Amino acid sequence: MLPVRGRNGRAARRARILGTRTAWTPVGDGEFFCPGCGGDRNYQRLTGRRRFTLLGVPLVPRGVTGPVVECAACAHHYGADVLDHPTTGRFSAMLRDAVHTVALAVLAAGGACARTSLEAAVITVRAAGFPDCTEEQLGALVQALAADDGRIFDHPSGASLAIELHEALDPLAPHLAPAGREAVLLQGARIALADGPYTPAERDVLATVGAALTLCSTDVTRLLAAARTPS
Repeated sequence: MLPVRGRNGRAARRARILGTRTAWTPVGDGEFFCPGCGGDRNYQRLTGRRRFTLLGVPLVPRGVTGPVVECAACAHHYGADVLDHPTTGRFSAMLRDAVHTVALAVLAAGGACARTSLEAAVITVRAAGFPDCTEEQLGALVQALAADDGRIFDHPSGASLAIELHEALDPLAPHLAPAGREAVLLQGARIALADGPYTPAERDVLATVGAALTLCSTDVTRLLAAARTPS
């Protein structure tokens, strides 16, 4: 091999003589969605201590670094905020529960559960991940909501219903693409339309759904109108 010469050669020699080394210590583990692998993987959460090295020998402490998240499969390091992204399994559960909550809210806002609305809601909820859902189950849940101190029908503002919708949709919205957020709203709109035009209460609920999904009011109006057009 030819000797390394010039400025690059001197830099390379210095790098071999002086450098830094990080010693990593595991402080936790779990499962996460790895952006590099594109799927759910195990991880270790690491903190590190950096030291200057002379001829490869650690000498002077240079402070701490991290924490970082190391994928057990690809060994890549990521910032701790990568754990904010739900795993595939967790995301599926969040979406399933959100659709179920939207369906119940729309049915409750309608006042009386018409059979056509229940049928539409059951189809939607089953497709979201509750294959054993029945009309009887949804009807019973809506009646239970209505009987729970009258919190659905005796509160025109729908404050309790709005809280439940935000609790289900707020954590999900940042992880849904715009088309996905619109799809959730359209599913609720089609349930509302199954027994006739929107009622004022159904419009209020769907507006709340849109707001929780971070859809602007213009988009909500557009989508509610589009839902009336048979696909």
